[in-house]
Amino acid sequence: MSAHLAHGLGTEPVEPDWPPLTDAEVTAVTGPAQVVWRSPRPLSAAAVVERDGRRLFVKRHHVSVRTPQGLAEEHAFLRHLREHGAPVVEVLDLVGRGAWTYEVHSAGTGTDLYRDELSWSPFLGTAHARAAGEALARLHLAAEGFAAPRRSPQPLVASFTVFAAPDPWAALTAYVSERPCLVDALAEFPWREDTHRVLAPLHARLAPHLSGLVPLWTHNDWHASNLLWGEDGEVATVLDFGMSDRTTAVHDLATALERNTVQWLHPDRPVQEKHAIALLQGYQSVRPLTAAESAALPALLPLVHAEFALSELDYFHGVTRSPANARLAYEYYVGHAEWFSGASGHRLLELVAAQV
Repeated sequence: MSAHLAHGLGTEPVEPDWPPLTDAEVTAVTGPAQVVWRSPRPLSAAAVVERDGRRLFVKRHHVSVRTPQGLAEEHAFLRHLREHGAPVVEVLDLVGRGAWTYEVHSAGTGTDLYRDELSWSPFLGTAHARAAGEALARLHLAAEGFAAPRRSPQPLVASFTVFAAPDPWAALTAYVSERPCLVDALAEFPWREDTHRVLAPLHARLAPHLSGLVPLWTHNDWHASNLLWGEDGEVATVLDFGMSDRTTAVHDLATALERNTVQWLHPDRPVQEKHAIALLQGYQSVRPLTAAESAALPALLPLVHAEFALSELDYFHGVTRSPANARLAYEYYVGHAEWFSGASGHRLLELVAAQV
């Protein structure tokens, strides 16, 4: 077994899909440097490295996941955010070497308090939840004016096209047809029946509110582990824009609620209700929601995961070729939506509606 384990889709560490970054490999990209910490995140190989007394963050992707062109879309957004005062890392280099694409960032300021936490782990307390909401709102204000089109089709991007469309079936057909590996993956599952049974009724509730949502480039993975924290308890740096795309502000806010307030990996899926309230209050103290956004948020929350789940299915089937993880991704697509039809899901939606 490898000495370096990664987070899996459950609670136990697993063998990484991608070999860990080595000092020699990093040196070839950055010049003489030493790896001081390797990320346990599973979808790429990443590390904090030290060069000439300065810490950098290096991430390596296989070209089947990110090409230099695909990363350039994300990096343009980061540059816009920095130019408009957002506390995001600086892109220092982008290097293609054979089958690999490397990106080099500044390490950011603040403490990585959640760096070993699994996805869907809760905040340490309501103060962090509120600070995260405030920071997300400030990021959305900084993102205004960035008018790039949506990202090109590639795995592991959290888009909002299928259930943002008046006709989700036509949009879903287009989304799937652009991704040949996803076509193959879905052949194993009753996806049309499940979408009709579970997700289509949710879209019907959301549809009346879609016309009032303004497109915006967004983070799309707003979790505590993607934030660095200052000694004052505020967000000092925002990390990891790998899933970013042109969605809407309320889509990003719904993602933050889904990522941080429901403990999906726990058998009982408990909800951190106080954290949800604090996050929403923090957000609205900086950027109050419009009437259309307030109406859309509880309707969007049960659907916000769906396109990323399909993107994960595309990745696990076509890139890492893991049938077990592909099945989990499909269960994510259907199961998270189904959860909101139960008592706990209804309670969370009512709580969100009461706050906005």
